[in-house]
Amino acid sequence: MAGGTWSQTEMPVLPGMYMNFQAAAIAAVQPGARGVVAVPVKAHWGPVKQFVEIAGQSAADAAFTSDETAGATAYSTLKLALLGGAKTVLAYRLADDGAAKASCTLQDTAATPVAIVKLEAKYPGERGNKFQVTVQPNPVDSTKKDVRLLEGTTLLKTFTFASGSAQAVVDAINSDTANVWITATKLADGSGALKDGSGFPFAGGDSGIDGIAGADYTDALSACETQQFDLFALDGVADPAIQASVVSWVARVRSEGKPVIAVLGGSTADDTGTSAVGAATARSAAFNHEAVVNVGTGAILSGVSYSSAQLSAYVAGLIAGQKLSESTTYAATPFDDVTRRWTRGEQEQAAAGGVFLLVHDGKRVKALRGINSLTSLRQGQNNAWKKIRTIRVIDAIQADLTATAENGYIGKVNNTAEGRLALIGAAKQYMQSLAQSGVIETEGWDVFLDPLYYGPTAVFTPEPDQVYLNWEARLTDAMEQIFGTFVVL
Repeated sequence: MAGGTWSQTEMPVLPGMYMNFQAAAIAAVQPGARGVVAVPVKAHWGPVKQFVEIAGQSAADAAFTSDETAGATAYSTLKLALLGGAKTVLAYRLADDGAAKASCTLQDTAATPVAIVKLEAKYPGERGNKFQVTVQPNPVDSTKKDVRLLEGTTLLKTFTFASGSAQAVVDAINSDTANVWITATKLADGSGALKDGSGFPFAGGDSGIDGIAGADYTDALSACETQQFDLFALDGVADPAIQASVVSWVARVRSEGKPVIAVLGGSTADDTGTSAVGAATARSAAFNHEAVVNVGTGAILSGVSYSSAQLSAYVAGLIAGQKLSESTTYAATPFDDVTRRWTRGEQEQAAAGGVFLLVHDGKRVKALRGINSLTSLRQGQNNAWKKIRTIRVIDAIQADLTATAENGYIGKVNNTAEGRLALIGAAKQYMQSLAQSGVIETEGWDVFLDPLYYGPTAVFTPEPDQVYLNWEARLTDAMEQIFGTFVVL
C-alpha cells in the first residue's frame, strides 16, 4: 500500500493516495475499524518474533502465561492495554539468540536402553522446564500406553497410543489438535516400547530475555510495518535511546502513509523523584511530535505500582478504545491512586509542556488533558495539533481515504471530468457522515478540485493519471474549559 505526504518539488513515484494535512484543510471517506494497539513483549512462552492477536486476558495468558519473573513483561503490558479499552492487541514477543526450547527424551525397554522419542516444548522459554511426563500402561486397554504431560503437578494432557511402536507415540502427540504444549520426534525404532516411569523432566528451556537490546526493539518496529494497527507502546521500557528510535520511526512511517501514534513514558525514578516534573517535561521536549504521547506519572492498581512507561500500554489502549468524537481529557481510569500527586502549578506545567498526566482528584484517578508531546509547532500546524483527538481524526480520515481510493478508484476509474466528480461525490458522502457523528462541524465543509491545478486560476497542469483535491472542514473538540460569570443581585 503506497501513500503518505507529497510536495510539488518531490512528487511520489508509486500509485496511491497522498494527503497533506494543514490547519486550514482536513478530510476523509467510509469509517474504518479502530482500536488496535501493537506492543513488543518479553515472555517465558509463546511464538518468538511473530505477532499474536490478543482480544482478552484469557487469550493473553494462554499465549504467553502470567509469569512475569526474570524480566518478562507480557502479562502486565497486555493487561494494561486491554484494561485501557483496546479492541485488539498485537503482541510481538522479543527474544535474544539464546532462546531455546526445553526437551525430554524417552527410552525403550531394552536391556541397554536407547532414546527413541524426543519431546520438545512448542516454544522457547523457561516455562518448558516445568514440564514432566509419566509413561504408564493405559488403565482400560492393556495393549496401549499413556504419556501423561504435567506442568508441575497440574495434568495438561494424556496421550494414548498403541504399545510397541515409537512412531505411534509420535503420531499420538503430534496429531492431537488440542495439544498446544509439545511436539514429538522419533529418534530410533529401538524395541518400540516406551519405558514406564514418572517424573521424566524437560530441561534446557531459555526465554531469551537477558540479552535483549535496542536492536531487538528496532527489529520489532520493522516487523510492525507489515501490520495494521493504530497505537504503539513499549513494554515498560524507558531507555532514552530506544524511545528516540521509536519517535524517529513514527515520524518516518507517518510520512510514508502509515498513521500510527506511539505512547511512551518514564521509569519509576523519573515519576517519583524530586525532579519528576522536569523529567517528564524534558521527555516531551525531546519527543516534540504530534503522534507521540508522553505519559508523565505512574499509577497504583490493587496494590501494584506501575511506572509511566508501563502505563503507556494503558494509555494506548485508552486512546484506541475511544470514539473519534471522544476525548481522553478527564477520562476516568480504574487506578486507585497515582505514584506521585502533582500540584496545581505542576499540572499547569504538564498541560503547557506536552505531558499526558494522570491525576487523583480526591475521588478517583483520571486523565488530566488529552494532549500529545508536541510543544513547538511546525509549518502548517496550529494548537489543535497538540490534541490527541485531532491527530486521531486526521489518522482515521487518511486511513479511510486511502482504503476507499485503493478499493474503488485507483486503477479502476478513468481520470475524466465524470470520474473526478464520482470521486468527489464519494468524498462528500463521507464528510457528511463525519458531520453527522460530530467529528466535524455540520456546516462549512467542502471537497473540490484544487484550483491550483484546475480552472481559470490554475498554475500547474496535472499529469493524465493525477487528481488534486482540496478538503475543507472545521474539526470539533470536546468541552475542556468552561468560563462563567456569576452575578449576585
